[in-house]
Parts: sequence; C-alpha cells; structure tokens
Amino acid sequence: MKLVSINIGQERSIPNAKASGITGIYKLPINTPVRIASNGIPGDVICDTKHHGGPDQAIYIYGMADYLWWSEALGQELTPGTFGENLTISDLESAQVQVGDLLQVGAVSLQVTSPRMPCVTLAARMGDASFKERFRLAERPGLYCRVLQAGQVQAGEPVRLERYTGETVTILEMFRDYYAPDQREATLRHYLAAPISIRSRTEKEKQLQKVLQKGG
Repeated sequence: MKLVSINIGQERSIPNAKASGITGIYKLPINTPVRIASNGIPGDVICDTKHHGGPDQAIYIYGMADYLWWSEALGQELTPGTFGENLTISDLESAQVQVGDLLQVGAVSLQVTSPRMPCVTLAARMGDASFKERFRLAERPGLYCRVLQAGQVQAGEPVRLERYTGETVTILEMFRDYYAPDQREATLRHYLAAPISIRSRTEKEKQLQKVLQKGG
C-alpha cells in the first residue's frame, strides 16, 4: 500500500448540514510534506469538536478500494478528500481492518480506533439527503486513528499494515453495532477490552453500567 494523498480542509459554510452552518469536511490534496501531530494535522480545521477530532480521532483515513466501489456505485469518479479524510491510502478496504491495527507511514504510527459514522454534514457534502443511509448500507466507513508516533509524511510513501494481536473487534462489527447495539454484558466487556476510541469507550461503559444495575 502507499499514501496516495494528504488532504487538509479549511473552514467554510455548508447548507443543509448542522446548525453551525460551517464545516471542515471539504478537504483538498496538498503536495508538500505534512507533519502529523498527536491531535492531527496542524492547520486542518475541525468544526464539530463534539463528534470529531481529539486524540483518538486525530486522523481519518479512507482507502482507494472503497473509493473505487463508490465511484462505480455513484457513476462518477470521486477524488481523494471527497469523504473528508486526511489520508487516502491505496489498496485499503476499511471493513477488513480491526480496531488496534497499526498503519505505519514513514516514521508515523497510527492506531485504528473506530469507524466513521455518517452524519447530515456528509449528506450535505455529497448533495444527497439520503446519503447517510447509503453510507450505512455500503459498510465502507473508513478509519479513525490515534497517533502513537508523530512525524512527517508525504504523498507517495509506502504504508504498512500491522495486525493487532490482542482482544479486539473489527471495524465492520463496530460499525454495525452502532446501529444495532448488542448490550449483553459479555459483548460490552469484549468491546471495552479492545483499544477503542474514547468516545466509544465512554458509551460502552455507560451501557455496561446500565446492564449491571438492571441485573442487580
């Protein structure tokens, strides 16, 4: 695999999205080397900090295998950055990845933490009010990552995927669970044993607490 594109967005207005009316989802490829820090790429705008960004969603990745699927499904070519990802990687299919897997790009080490959940901003970006549901059914969510090792990257560099060997869940399992949560105690503890994102961990801990209180 290789790093096809690095994409950065600036704040801009967007109609028919969230109440703020601004977004950083419109990301454009850049050709110069970029530093990836613990909270993402300096200069890349994140407007909805309640749901996006932070140390466990510092970088969003989308794969060209998924882009090719979408281009065929939509009947038009989609260019890197269309889905608001920071890094576009060749030969990557997000549903095949596990939470905890590492992506090595040069000196930079990224650990997968969660899938991306579609929102009204994505639908507005795509110009299709039904796109949230289309994205859900496609099951090609892309990958949020935390930065384990910061550093500089440049488009064209090779990317290496290293599988996580501890207890974990797949990105597709996590994506499906968002829409149909399995709230059995064993399942919740299984999720909490994996290196999931802070936002997901907080939600699973709340669900587990309710299960334990109900059982008590």
